[in-house]
Amino acid sequence: MKSMKTLFAIAALTVSSLAMAAGGGDRAFERMEAARKDSMESYQIAQKQGTQLPVAESKAKAADHTSC
Repeated sequence: MKSMKTLFAIAALTVSSLAMAAGGGDRAFERMEAARKDSMESYQIAQKQGTQLPVAESKAKAADHTSC
């Protein structure tokens, strides 16, 4: 009976680990890496051309600047 419980526990852990491995984490990581690569390429091209890169500004800062 103990060996049956042990086999059941091992089978449950194996099945759950296989289910987790098929998640979308790998795809999300690949998209992040692709976005990072594109961003770095754009940044390097902009530096070579000497152009000013756009900078995002928060709405709170924009409101502070306009009230002066």
